[in-house]
Amino acid sequence: MSYLKIITNGIVKENPTFVLMLGMCPTLATTTSAINGLAMGLATMFVLICSNVVISLIKNLTPDKVRIPVFIVVIASFVTILQMVMQAFVPDIYKTLGLFIPLIVVNCVILGRAEAFAAKNGAVESLMDGIGIGLGFTIGLTLLGICRELLGAGSIFGFILLPETYNMLMFVLPPGAFITLGFLVAIINKLKKA
Repeated sequence: MSYLKIITNGIVKENPTFVLMLGMCPTLATTTSAINGLAMGLATMFVLICSNVVISLIKNLTPDKVRIPVFIVVIASFVTILQMVMQAFVPDIYKTLGLFIPLIVVNCVILGRAEAFAAKNGAVESLMDGIGIGLGFTIGLTLLGICRELLGAGSIFGFILLPETYNMLMFVLPPGAFITLGFLVAIINKLKKA
């Protein structure tokens, strides 16, 4: 499989947000704005790429009985690095995303890719898979954040586009996440069939 095909597979065919429906907790909870969706997507992408590469490199050294715990330790190590970097350089975004950064450790997107792809392929292929799935997840969260922010606050990335009288608060609240995600999945499924 070519590297470009691996990357596009993660963005289109196996998009974690719109196709596989994985990682719904951060998807629904952190996408109240476009910047939050983008930040969470990029944070997850960093951990996904790094853990995929390391897991693909140590797969032959890891006994089957402790495979999952080893994967979790690798993932947790990169999440810890990510937390420290975010606290040091982007503390406002870190505070906004809060608990969802440490929860990247148990995000089924990352553990699923470690088990399904990185544990069975080489480092370069795993890197490309991490980039593809990470981009797909980031695009999904950012798109959901853009829609929710536009409908709920009348802005995109903080830039006001709609007057306050057109805002629908429901879209920045939890029910708005489910409704927006449902419409986006329906639109994407319709476009695939067309």
